[in-house]
Amino acid sequence: MSSATTASAATPQTAASQDPLVVFTPSGKRGRFPVGTPVLTAARQLGVDLDSVCGGRGICSKCQITPSYGEFSKFGVVSEPEALSDWNSVEQRYKDKRGLIDGRRLGCQATVQADIVIDVPPESQVHKQVVRKAATARTIIMDPATRLYFIEVEEPDMHEPTGDLERLARALREQWQIADIRADLSVLTKLQPVLRKGNWQVTVALYRDHHEGPARLLDIWPGLYEGGLYGLAIDLGSTTIAAHLCDLVSGQVLCSSGVMNPQIRFGEDLMSRVSYAMMNPGGDKDMTRAVRTAINGLTQSLSTEAGIDPATIFEAVIVCNPVMHHLLLGIDPVELGQAPFALATSSSLSLRAKDLEFTTLNDRAQVYLLPCIAGHVGADAAAVALSEEPGKSKDLVLVVDVGTNAEILLGNTTRVLACSSPTGPAFEGAQISAGQRAAPGAIERVEIDPVTKEPRFRIIGTDLWSDEPGFAAAAAGSGITGICGSGIIEAVAEMRMAGLLDDSGLIGSADQTGTPRCIPEGRTHAYVIHDARADGGPLISVTQGDIRAIQLAKSALYAGARLLMDEMGVDKVDRVVLAGAFGAHISPKHAMVLGMIPDVPLDKVFSAGNAAGTGARIALCNIASRAEIETTVGQITKIETAIEPKFQEHFVAANAIPHKTDPFPELAKVVSLPSPSFNTRGEGGNGDDGGRRRRRRA
Repeated sequence: MSSATTASAATPQTAASQDPLVVFTPSGKRGRFPVGTPVLTAARQLGVDLDSVCGGRGICSKCQITPSYGEFSKFGVVSEPEALSDWNSVEQRYKDKRGLIDGRRLGCQATVQADIVIDVPPESQVHKQVVRKAATARTIIMDPATRLYFIEVEEPDMHEPTGDLERLARALREQWQIADIRADLSVLTKLQPVLRKGNWQVTVALYRDHHEGPARLLDIWPGLYEGGLYGLAIDLGSTTIAAHLCDLVSGQVLCSSGVMNPQIRFGEDLMSRVSYAMMNPGGDKDMTRAVRTAINGLTQSLSTEAGIDPATIFEAVIVCNPVMHHLLLGIDPVELGQAPFALATSSSLSLRAKDLEFTTLNDRAQVYLLPCIAGHVGADAAAVALSEEPGKSKDLVLVVDVGTNAEILLGNTTRVLACSSPTGPAFEGAQISAGQRAAPGAIERVEIDPVTKEPRFRIIGTDLWSDEPGFAAAAAGSGITGICGSGIIEAVAEMRMAGLLDDSGLIGSADQTGTPRCIPEGRTHAYVIHDARADGGPLISVTQGDIRAIQLAKSALYAGARLLMDEMGVDKVDRVVLAGAFGAHISPKHAMVLGMIPDVPLDKVFSAGNAAGTGARIALCNIASRAEIETTVGQITKIETAIEPKFQEHFVAANAIPHKTDPFPELAKVVSLPSPSFNTRGEGGNGDDGGRRRRRRA
């Protein structure tokens, strides 16, 4: 049986003698394995969520994987087609009998031959991703760009030789005051039979652009059509794609769902994907194809869940960051990877869905993309501005939408500022030793007793805490599989409050902290949250590397906020609004203990849910909001963190937990943080080692 060694713990070897490095996405887990190790075996040893029920005999097909080829600078891997064993007869037999998507392999049959990046698609994962971007309740004045109109059309007359389309247009002018229309050939071919079948009474679907121009005739039905008219509000994020299926007549959200962004296999963060496009000819086209396919699949699944015909989806509104924007449109993002970070276009766009290869909507469906604010501040930030309206706030409000890339807005009625900060994927559970995406079995809440230093936790799938009766039975189905983004954030904050972690981010030893849960790991320490190794389960701990990943992420976030405050000339804000999945699942206290957000009274920290998705819904359901946000974007002052000299200064100071220099008086009113220092000599030498390592990094 093969044995894995993580890349960080591997014994130094020459490049030629090292076992191949296997990197799994979207989990980010990786390890070295001997040549000939089955991919399924490597996945199981690393704790990767790859399904299989047939014992690796190539019968169930649940272990399908997608190898990714090219140069991945993020992982330090060049993945060649020869990195996996050749296609074999078992895989061919399965493809002949049941079909296998081109590019897919069976994890039980493909074996590791060289360094390789492997994507585990959602359908091959045992514990399905929980995309926490549900629709937020919101009152929206319904005036969508796409609407239904019932009209009576004059019959043709020998004495007035006008075409059916022209008479339909006249009926719309007279009965609905719609000045002009245009029609594609595909709908023009339906016009005459439908008019006659409806005895010259028809219902038409029209798309009105909020800019000047004729309305577009999207479809036509005989008589009074009552079959439904629907639209999609899509939040295309770096890590997840979330969508809301909306009724364009009532505004009701029929259902919401999401999938992992399949581009993760090309890079966990935005710059990694730009790098992939730079280093791999045609890489941008691969990423464009992947995201469009994912949106088509998501559209189909939403339609099935809602019980509607996807051909009745006539419109989509999409919000996304600039790199996602370009990759969705099929534009090479290379210019966004270097100063001056030029966008191909920052304006809003109205496009035909078929031009984006969206094949599961109506053939004539329209797509609207909100404007981007700047090269690194995208349409998702514009959507947050539309939803939260910082420019209409009398007090100074900081709006933070946290993800792999954080969008930050600061403003009031006098001025609105915006920036983007590269937090990386740690908040999503990636780059964490026991990290995973949000799925049943993942630890999502953590509390640590400051006296006993004992933890308790909750997992996704049950409301019971781990020390409550019935927890074991409730967790039996999913198991306790890892820790997701919200879990690791709370764990680190709880460790700081319990005195297990000093303000520099150093974990103490068992002797220093008084708990055997602090175990040695190399020259540093880790804190054990759950240890099921005796029963063949995982060890879930918070390592020094995990702390560092969270420090880097939260420091980038805080530094971005501080840059905006500097520009505004203030040292504090009045309110903080946390948007996105983070905002809905992390307590303000834990966020402030970490120093992720500036110090404010805890009752002045609010959750906005998926504000970007809400902004997309507003733009979908109200045409006037599109003109409004286009005007607003032109008035926002953009701050580019990548070229601001003070960003690095703020970033370094924010590495401390909660902060090296900024006071947190409001936090001090509710939390008394201990002041241990594990960077000292003695204590068995471990603290000294940790201190020396930390000083070298500094």
